[in-house]
Amino acid sequence: MNPANATVPVIETHGLGKVYSPGSEAEVVALKDVDLRIAHGDFVAIMGPSGSGKSTLMNLIGCLDTPSSGAYLCDGVDVSTLDAEALAELRRDKIGFVFQGFHLLPRMTALENVAMPLGYARIPPAERTERAQQALEAVGLGARASHRPNELSGGQQQRVAIARALINRPPVLLADEPTGALDSKTGEEILALFKRLRDDGHTVVLITHDAEVAAHADRTFVMRDGELHEELGIGNRESGLEPLPS
Repeated sequence: MNPANATVPVIETHGLGKVYSPGSEAEVVALKDVDLRIAHGDFVAIMGPSGSGKSTLMNLIGCLDTPSSGAYLCDGVDVSTLDAEALAELRRDKIGFVFQGFHLLPRMTALENVAMPLGYARIPPAERTERAQQALEAVGLGARASHRPNELSGGQQQRVAIARALINRPPVLLADEPTGALDSKTGEEILALFKRLRDDGHTVVLITHDAEVAAHADRTFVMRDGELHEELGIGNRESGLEPLPS
């Protein structure tokens, strides 16, 4: 993160909207006029049931899709001004993705999985290995670098995925249901890791349908019928909210 940009929101949307199949009988308004500001070092949860629009918003934040209306600035850059190559570079450099299914390559070791994105960035092999080892140590898996995914527990595989997401040192870590495939104890450990990453200056955006998971974040937004609402007071274990249906 550039200290000069510390006052610029890392994620900022204005009137963001998304319509699928506009003008047809199958038209779906997935997102309506979303205004969102997330600062560097925030830990934010975006919560909602299936069909609420949270996945659409995640895809727009992650630059995996383009909005039908409104504007999105990622770390101060208006993504609508970027061509395909520049957009791919922004995704690589600004956003680290963590998914429910880990998405590790089975024939690669943990170290090789973590180092893989650096190949696209044309980092020399020796530096790739060094940075990948440091990333694994940062998530508590330095001693498991030579293990393949089938030799690791689910929680360890998710830690490898988090290390891979952090390898390009992006300002944003975008986590989509990262504890969904884990037991509750392991899920708590992964959420504790996100808090440590936040304390180290990373911005964490957590997508979830579960209020108990969202309660770990400092701020929680809820998607309802494509609209975004900030829920005050959710960011603690005494929120009393029931988990939303998946």
